[in-house]
Amino acid sequence: MAIVKVCGIETEYGIHSNNNHDNPVSLSSLLVNSYVTDLERAGWDFENENPANDARGFSATNGQPPQIETHLVNAVLTNGARYYVDHAHPELSTPECANPLELVLYDKAGEEILRRSVASANKHLPAESPITVIKNNSDGKGNSYGCHENYLMNREVPFSRIAKQVITHFVTRIIMVGAGKVGSELASNSRAIPFQLSQRGEFFEEEIGLETTLKRPIVNTRDEPHADPARFRRLHVIVGDANMSEVSTFLKVGTTALVLAMIEDDRLDNPDIILANPVHAIHQVSHDVGLNTALELINGTTATALQLQWQIFELASDYVDQNGLSVLGDEEVGKMMMKRWESTLELLESDPMLLSGQLDWVAKYRLLQAYMDRHNASWTDPRLRAIDIQYHDLNPEKSLYGRVGIERLVTDDEINKAVVTPPSDTRAFFRGMCLAKFSNEIASANWDSLVFDLKDGPLKRVPMMDPLKGTANHVDALIRSSKDATELLHSLEI
Repeated sequence: MAIVKVCGIETEYGIHSNNNHDNPVSLSSLLVNSYVTDLERAGWDFENENPANDARGFSATNGQPPQIETHLVNAVLTNGARYYVDHAHPELSTPECANPLELVLYDKAGEEILRRSVASANKHLPAESPITVIKNNSDGKGNSYGCHENYLMNREVPFSRIAKQVITHFVTRIIMVGAGKVGSELASNSRAIPFQLSQRGEFFEEEIGLETTLKRPIVNTRDEPHADPARFRRLHVIVGDANMSEVSTFLKVGTTALVLAMIEDDRLDNPDIILANPVHAIHQVSHDVGLNTALELINGTTATALQLQWQIFELASDYVDQNGLSVLGDEEVGKMMMKRWESTLELLESDPMLLSGQLDWVAKYRLLQAYMDRHNASWTDPRLRAIDIQYHDLNPEKSLYGRVGIERLVTDDEINKAVVTPPSDTRAFFRGMCLAKFSNEIASANWDSLVFDLKDGPLKRVPMMDPLKGTANHVDALIRSSKDATELLHSLEI
């Protein structure tokens, strides 16, 4: 039985300074610290994390829990998000969201948090070497950093079924949700590929696996549910691009959540949409600006990515007719997503450039084409790569994304509220509201628990093993009526 697809996004941001002596780790640490120093926040609790657990039923021998570096901040914010330094990048993980539109909002709130961090950090830096933060996936030198999605799933569904049936959607959704990219960073393609749909597509080398930075798999097998492991799994999706467009993010999360619900209910077992070679296919789709490359299927036939997306959409429509859209957390949001999915495929079929006001890759492609026409430039012109990067610049004075007129789904007022306030319909509400009210009595936090320090005894851990518990309906009145954490925990019988 399909369950509500509670979802989230983890974004690693590119970071840069004009001072060549500044390394990205120290810049990232300065950035995050500049934002959280004066905030009510708690440190991250690593106790129950194990990234070595594999959904195929074993634990990698070389997998280790994340290393806690005392000079790098790892904080939980009052909106329920996690903000920290991951290797050489600032990373923000949204709070858990109960529907795709809510996740669009909190993804945009994440961008605003990064912008505020930059403004704060730059006060401590020379004017000639400010920090620049880029929401993209590639440094142009062969290094890719991720934008990972997470979806709550029913533990009863065999992982082998998930991996087999979701992979075609992951490969072909690129035509809607790719962020676009000038050129290629693979030596074999560097001259042959002027532009591609996805920033991440060419970096995938395996169909299924545990790694996220080497030999990247299209389907990641990390098995950390961050919830009751007997009931839930978390599908950790590493194959997506970091989107600037709200429409692209909405489609990325909404279509994937529905496809995963169909897999849970065993409604996507169709051999006519199974790719023969998914790794080769994802490279083909990313390189296929014309959307006409035939992909080989295991049944011996071929189909384009657009044709396969139409087939998945038609199967999804049949599923929705029989089951509704409650799995997306909100029926009206679900209907909005289905209409957008269909209209996007229709426009991709007639003329993709009609989507320049909605999808990232189309907006960027049209922007680049206009520049080349105006300056009589070619795809090898190095200025095009600069334009590519500037599209993703979070600085509103420099961002080209902000100038191309892409459709909005959420308002600035909603974003500013989401920067400090958690979603009301997931456990993120309990986490964020407790942090806002009882910050001095919270020792640490993670996705599935809060650890309280009441100063007069042992630490007390409050488990939050169900992502749909701890909502405003469950605990808002209780939190508001508790004068301190001791009273709250007494009411919770902890």
